[in-house]
Amino acid sequence: MQPNPSSDQAILIAALLRPACYPHPVTAVEHLETHISHVLLAGDFAYKIKKPLALGFLDFTSLNRRKYYCEEELRLNGRLAPELYLDCVPIGGDASRPVLDDRAGPAIEYAVRMRRFPQDALLDRALAAGRLEPRHLDTLARRLADFHRAIPAADPAAPFGVPERVRQPMLDNFTHTRPLLADPADREVLAAVERWTLAASERLWPRLAERKAGGWIRECHGDLHLGNMVLADTGQVIVFDCIEFNDDLRWIDVINDLAFLTMDLRFRGAGAFAQRVLNTWLEYSGDFAGAALLSYYQVYRAMVRAKINAIQASQDSVLQAARATASENCRAYLQLALALAKESPPFLLITHGVSGSGKSRRTGQLLEQFPGAIRIRSDVERKRLFGLGPLDDSGSTLGGGLYTPDASARTYQRLRGLADGLLAAGHPVLVDATFLKRAHRQPFRELASRHGVPFILLDCAADPDTLRARVAARRQRGDDAAEADVAVLERQLQHDEPPVAAESPMQTDGDDDVERLRAAIMAAISAHGTHGTHGNDHGSGSC
Repeated sequence: MQPNPSSDQAILIAALLRPACYPHPVTAVEHLETHISHVLLAGDFAYKIKKPLALGFLDFTSLNRRKYYCEEELRLNGRLAPELYLDCVPIGGDASRPVLDDRAGPAIEYAVRMRRFPQDALLDRALAAGRLEPRHLDTLARRLADFHRAIPAADPAAPFGVPERVRQPMLDNFTHTRPLLADPADREVLAAVERWTLAASERLWPRLAERKAGGWIRECHGDLHLGNMVLADTGQVIVFDCIEFNDDLRWIDVINDLAFLTMDLRFRGAGAFAQRVLNTWLEYSGDFAGAALLSYYQVYRAMVRAKINAIQASQDSVLQAARATASENCRAYLQLALALAKESPPFLLITHGVSGSGKSRRTGQLLEQFPGAIRIRSDVERKRLFGLGPLDDSGSTLGGGLYTPDASARTYQRLRGLADGLLAAGHPVLVDATFLKRAHRQPFRELASRHGVPFILLDCAADPDTLRARVAARRQRGDDAAEADVAVLERQLQHDEPPVAAESPMQTDGDDDVERLRAAIMAAISAHGTHGTHGNDHGSGSC
């Protein structure tokens, strides 16, 4: 009679529910189960044991393979969560009397040992409880940008990231999901998303090839959703449980990795947080070219979740209530995929205002109001031109260093180039710069006209004493990319060329008018669509 690994492991898991099995204090053992693993919460630690399964996308059938993937899990998760992942523990003895010690004879199983954390610290629960704050998302996005920049790129000869290989799992999602949908309305949504995916694949084929050639296919996390993140007591977000069992799901485009997180935030009703994560990640990574693929990968991620929920809803072994929930979730993911395929209509907004007038604050508030909107900050891009990070201090003097006329001209040229690419990709774009000279503003008005999108000039202002106080306080904090001090402000006030009526500036002077500005931008978009033709600039009007 052949041994049954699943049966033996069931005996093992039952035995490991006894506190006495562990070489450290344990009063009770909690057992969590996923489709591919068992997790035993015992005292201060968690032990993760892989099931002896072969599911097509993974193979844990042999003990040696399970050991190998335990070691891979330690290696890979040590990149983002070294404080959680401890070691690979051999389990000796026999299934009914296990010993967690490598001195107990030949190993019968292996477990990844981790530090235990409270389940309510998981980010999906923290979000639902209202404990997730903007600062947590900012820190997370910066950490991910650093991670994506540091991890190795795939060998150009490897098949990862080849356009055909990127598209096929997307098409498989539709093939696998379609037979599981009983509602004709759901099948119509699926068909619409499938048509969009096919068209987007053709349109983006050259871009996908460019991304591979450019080294953007890297050894990523692969499973960046809120259920794989923990909010630590320090306020840091720890990302764990990356894909260790399938190279194809891990060696992906970095923007594909990020897309799972932004999609998950959107699904959970946190669209403003999704926008915040996206824009902070872009500021710190500089990968604005990747934004052209964001919707493509977000739709893919939503469809993966729709498929999984459709499968769960169809399984007789699943409780009726759980099947009903899975069916509702499947429908919600389908609707989200359709919405992600549409996104917001593009527009180009630029700011005018001296340092301290609230440009970054106002654009930061507005970008959260428009899904897919991307902000470009002159303070960040100027530093990037000189090889500096957003918070690096350039040590520049007034009119020198990064702030010479030539450096400023190069900065505006870069801002225009980035805006051009983002508009071509269909994103609303907000350019945060002083734009004190009409000669700097006019090329952007012409750019909007060329793309056939609304142009909006947002005029930010405050009284001189308020400006001086804001600039001095910001400089003292040192927590922003802007380096302007009061001397720079005084010079700006002397040389400013305020917008004239013919430029149709949209005025703003405080936090209370964000909703008014959003409504005015929506009206400008609507008016442009109703009265404009491609390539004509009709301005933004005033409010």
